[in-house]
Amino acid sequence: MRLQNLGYAITGHRAQGVTVDTAHTVVTATTTRENFYVAMTRGRHGNHAYVATDTADDAHVAPHPSDNPDATARSVLYGVLQHVGAELSAHETITAEQERWESIAQLAAEYDTIAQAGQHDRWATLLETSGLTEGQVDLVLGSDAYGALSAELRRAEANHHDLDGLVPRLVAARGFEDADDIASVLHHRLARATVRPAGSGRIRQAPRLIAGLIPHASGITDPEMHQALTERETLIEQRAGTLLTHALDEGEPWTAALGPTPEGAAASRWRECGRIVAAYRDRYQITDDTPLGPEAGSDAQKIDAARAETALKRAKQLSRQTPEHEQPDLTVEARQGRTL
Repeated sequence: MRLQNLGYAITGHRAQGVTVDTAHTVVTATTTRENFYVAMTRGRHGNHAYVATDTADDAHVAPHPSDNPDATARSVLYGVLQHVGAELSAHETITAEQERWESIAQLAAEYDTIAQAGQHDRWATLLETSGLTEGQVDLVLGSDAYGALSAELRRAEANHHDLDGLVPRLVAARGFEDADDIASVLHHRLARATVRPAGSGRIRQAPRLIAGLIPHASGITDPEMHQALTERETLIEQRAGTLLTHALDEGEPWTAALGPTPEGAAASRWRECGRIVAAYRDRYQITDDTPLGPEAGSDAQKIDAARAETALKRAKQLSRQTPEHEQPDLTVEARQGRTL
């Protein structure tokens, strides 16, 4: 941070106890909540934060599953407020590590990484028969944007789109002579073409999603990868159910937005909606009292936020349903009306 009236820069740790006219602070994704508080309370007349949203790391040759290339100032600051820097006891450290590795955020990142590897040959074959040249296919597979394209292909298939017919049409729609990154262009075209699930009305099939959020990976032929994906799918579903049960038992404030638990057959559907909201909160590390937390930052989170919001609305509708044994006898009311 830079202290205005003294004219020099110091760290947040060194700034404790210092008071100045104006403080200017550089905030990154690694800033802790404690340091941020100190840095933003040093200035008498003004405290300014400059949030770095880039996550450059020369040590990585490929994006890590937990990286967020679409980070915004809002999402970075939200993460800082969740980043406790105070030293934990041995027991607290073990608990925190277990919680992190068992979280849906971690399990979903592992699932995405395994799915991308397991579907690589399948997507390569799809691209080779799509109308792209051999050189263009190599460029797509070697692009930094291939991971996003692979995830979009999996999402489209989970929504029952016919990729064998769709991808060639997207390739033929326009050339790539002026494209800086063919994979990025294909990703954009595919996302626009599959913004809605395939089918309509009564013939529309429900998307194949894990915990209502994570697209299911199909066509995995490697036995070990298939088993690894199945295990993580099970753990994600179990985790979502456990989180909802715990939240309801503890009366966590966000659960009030679900409405009271309905009776009868609606109860299981209500809990299914609640699990989706719980999974969303765990995946994006939301801890505040509102069900869906702050506004979603990345495109992927916006898609999940829309699904969680739909589940939340559905839960409210189900909670208002009158149990079957309390519903009025419309036949009796009709008879009484005719009598009157």
